[in-house]
Formats: sequence, structure tokens, C-alpha cells
Amino acid sequence: MSFIPESTQLGTNTVIEDGVVIGENVVIGHNTVLLQGTRIGDDVVIGSNCVLGVKPSVNKKMRKISDTNNSLIIESGTRIGQLVSIYSGTQIGKGVFIGDQASVRENVSIGEGSIVGRAAIVELNTTIGKSCTIQTLAYVTGDTTLEDNVFIGPCVSMSNDKYMGAKDFSLNGPYVKEGAKIGNNASLLPGVSIGKNTIIGAGSVVTKDIGDDLIVVGVPAEQINHK
Repeated sequence: MSFIPESTQLGTNTVIEDGVVIGENVVIGHNTVLLQGTRIGDDVVIGSNCVLGVKPSVNKKMRKISDTNNSLIIESGTRIGQLVSIYSGTQIGKGVFIGDQASVRENVSIGEGSIVGRAAIVELNTTIGKSCTIQTLAYVTGDTTLEDNVFIGPCVSMSNDKYMGAKDFSLNGPYVKEGAKIGNNASLLPGVSIGKNTIIGAGSVVTKDIGDDLIVVGVPAEQINHK
């Protein structure tokens, strides 16, 4: 059985599966689907044509994933746009904003007050801290960590597979430390670390670890000066 308070506003053709729990004063748009086990906090607004609580699946070529029976948890005050998909086993903190057409995979954590922009993609096993901004069309690869107050510009791209599937490799996305800012269209290679409060210029390609409080630009990205 699902729990749906009287204060819930449901759009036309909304589907709510068994085991869904919904808090007070939640708004759910037309044609949105809440899959089994999804848990929604108070004062959450969900747009139309969303699918929340998706169970992950793979084929033989993709890496095997552990079974996830964990719920999708969306905490109070979060806003979710139209045509958004969010997978099971993920936790969305309080007051998060997720823009139209965004996709958030399984086993992701998004901290309080963060923003995931329109059509941005956040892949599996990723941790996003508090008050981060991920702008339109950014691609956050799997196994990535963003500490608090990180800024990811539009169309930033990250990778986690050093050999692009040619041989076995422990997948490892970038680690971006607190307060770092990544300019639009920059690329971060697998496993690179970006230091605290460092700025990566637009269009740069980061191939190695970058220290704290630096400004780096270019292909490959190199330090131009201390901040």
C-alpha cells in the first residue's frame, strides 16, 4: 500500500505504485510515474512526465551492478522539473532543484541546496555535496565526487574509464574539491583531482591533478597564476 496524504495535488494520469510514501503538501504533475519504494518528503514539487525510482538494468557489455533494493529518497522542499528520470537507491537532499530533462542514476547522493541544470546527466555512484551548481547539459560521469559549493559550467564533460573499454580498469571519475569552479565545455579525464577553490578555464582539458587556489587553462590545462 502507498501512503498519499489528502494534501497531495495529483496531475492527470499520475501513476503511484505500491510502497510509495508521500509527505504533506506535495505537488505531482501530469503523467508522472512514482515507482515502488519511492519516498517523497514534505513540500516537494514534481513536474509532468517524470519517472522516479527507476530500477537499473544492464547488458553483457556493461559493467555488472549490485542489486539495489534501496528506495529513492527525495527530501523536503525539493523541486523537480519536467521529463526528469531519477533511479532507485539515490538520495536527493533538502531544497535541491533538478531542471527539465535531467537524468540522475542509481546510488547517487545530492546534498542540500544543490542544483542540477536542464538536461544535465549525473551517472551512478556519484556524490554531490551541498550548494553545488551543475549547469545545463553538463555530464557528470559515474564514480565522481563533488565536494560542497562546486560549480560545473554548461556542457562540461567528465570521464571515468582511462582505456575506453579496451581493457579492465577500475572506473574512477574526477574528484572536485570544495569551492572549485569548472568553466563551460571543459573536459576532466578519469581520476583527476581538482583542488579547493581552483578555477578551470572554459574549454580546458584536465589530464592531471590540479592543486588548491589555482587558475588553469588550455589543452592540456596548465597553471597560469595563483588566484
